[in-house]
Amino acid sequence: MSIQFIDLAAQRDRLEPAISDGIARVLDHCMFILGPEVREFESKLADFGAAKHALGCANGTDAILLPLISWDIGPGDAVFCPAFTYCATAEVIALRGATPVFIDIDRETYNMDPESLRLAIEGVKTEGKLIPRAVISVDLFGQSADYPKIAPICKAHGLKLIADSAQGFGTSLCKEQPLYWADVTTTSFFPAKPLGCYGDGGAVLTNDADLSHAMDSVRIHGKGTDKYDNVRIGLNSRLDSMQAAVLLPKLAVFAEEIKMRNAVADRYIAGLKSKTLRVPTVLDGVTSTWAQFTIEVPDPDGFGAAMREKNIPTARYYPKPIHKQSAYAQFPTGAGGMKNTEDCMTKIISLPMHPYLDEDTQDMIIETAKAAL
Repeated sequence: MSIQFIDLAAQRDRLEPAISDGIARVLDHCMFILGPEVREFESKLADFGAAKHALGCANGTDAILLPLISWDIGPGDAVFCPAFTYCATAEVIALRGATPVFIDIDRETYNMDPESLRLAIEGVKTEGKLIPRAVISVDLFGQSADYPKIAPICKAHGLKLIADSAQGFGTSLCKEQPLYWADVTTTSFFPAKPLGCYGDGGAVLTNDADLSHAMDSVRIHGKGTDKYDNVRIGLNSRLDSMQAAVLLPKLAVFAEEIKMRNAVADRYIAGLKSKTLRVPTVLDGVTSTWAQFTIEVPDPDGFGAAMREKNIPTARYYPKPIHKQSAYAQFPTGAGGMKNTEDCMTKIISLPMHPYLDEDTQDMIIETAKAAL
């Protein structure tokens, strides 16, 4: 029996007629860049995300870069982000010539720790070498960060707030999506994401009309009134019509798939909580999209090997946090240190997770995991 870590084929079997019809329409009208499917998808994405504006772009990394460029963040500026995430979050800061300042995580949720953020901002201000400009909080593994605590810290210090929801788009806290607190939400449509396309893609969502206008300009080479009136240095970062055609039927079932993911997560937690060092903790009032299901075990490498012997795949996010990677070791960590990040990185491992994981397969995974432990 072959078990997929993320079973994209199962979803495609369900949505194949709608996806094929959408692709055929694009092939028919030949408007491959920013065609009608993109405009339709942006409108529906904004509705889903409770946003006034949504703009598709080339990938989730560009999605974070667009607001940084629009705010003219660059050399001499500090942008605060967690180290326990994929490198893209810090990469865009460094690409702008700004300085990423790494923040520790909450030990229970793996998301940015508000107290660590507060200490880091105060430390940078006291040192006086950098100007604090923005915070990029990550909705790691599909769970909303603690925005009711993070947003007031940003407001008190006059900092912009980006919700990097590459893994977590669709998450909510007390029925509000991250954009309720953030200046902009960014997401990725990388195929393995909960809402993924069949290639690269991303989007930004905001309620700020001026910011939306600026990001729209930046994503199309800094356009002004037309493509030969470029008013700023920009990017070539547009969402393909073909990818929008794939995403439209996926978005139509996304709310249902989030419920299905939560049912899978509930079964995992019930089956494994007594055997592991830790199963995921979800904040009160949060609905997670469960991009990954991550547990902690004493020996993740040995555990992964035991699971592979039974043909069950696992993955590790993130055994080497960004501040430990050679390209980013030069950048500062916040005044509060990185104790929680460095503690969990030696224990984490993730199990197969997708909406179409049937109960029999999940029970096999649970029993194999318990035996491996």
